[in-house]
Amino acid sequence: MLKTRLWMGSILIVLALLVLTEGSFAAGAYPFLLVFTLGAAVLGTEELRRLLPASDRPRAWVAFPLIVACILVHWLTVDWSDALLGIVAGGCVLSLVVEIACFTGPGGIVPRVSHTAFAVVLLGVLPGSLVRIRMMEPDALRGGLMLAATIFVPKFNDIGAYFTGKFLTGRVLGRTPFMPLLSPKKTWQGAVGGMLASILTAIGLHEFGGLFRHGALEAVGFGVAVGTAGILGDLAESLIKRDCGQKDASSTIPGFGGVLDVIDSLLFAAPVAWVWFTLAR
Repeated sequence: MLKTRLWMGSILIVLALLVLTEGSFAAGAYPFLLVFTLGAAVLGTEELRRLLPASDRPRAWVAFPLIVACILVHWLTVDWSDALLGIVAGGCVLSLVVEIACFTGPGGIVPRVSHTAFAVVLLGVLPGSLVRIRMMEPDALRGGLMLAATIFVPKFNDIGAYFTGKFLTGRVLGRTPFMPLLSPKKTWQGAVGGMLASILTAIGLHEFGGLFRHGALEAVGFGVAVGTAGILGDLAESLIKRDCGQKDASSTIPGFGGVLDVIDSLLFAAPVAWVWFTLAR
């Protein structure tokens, strides 16, 4: 398992670097980021649908266009907030209209409409924060560093928690379960190690490129806030999987599970990072 995680993790890091460095040759367009966000949103939506009972799944031909529209809004319009609100509200109405047209008897209608709205927000609205962060700063290097902090702070939290909980603290400090009902393998020791990794990652990126206007102290705050959001995103996905009686979202990515298992921390971390960078400007 560890060997698989390492080689698959290396591939994911290379893909992340392509997304982070494309500003130097594709400023303003960001095709790799577009492909990443669209791919993650679409694949994640299909995994979410498969987790749910067949009768409760959002209709694919309703959910997918709405989610793709949410992602594309960030490239196509400056007034993205109003457009997103319109898509989410219009999507809820559309889902109801479709159910009216397709009605054959009671059962599954409210769950399908509710899950459609949930999927649009979770996998259409939240990932768009990555795009807003990238386009927030005209300077390609700074914009890339902001996006790097958004991605690497929660992901290094995952890595730090995994290695701390599994290898570093077991014999010395023991393993105290963090939330055993949701995620039995998570420990408080791992959570502390993950948070330290988040803080060190934020400080390292600041030292590399002067990312935070208020210095290392702001980097620490960013690491704590975005690292915590990443943990909550991971736990939220665990909650969904446990409620649906599944261990992993799928087996799409060897050693990691599914796309949702990889991006879960980013879904919560990205909006927090976007708010942080917006307020700190």
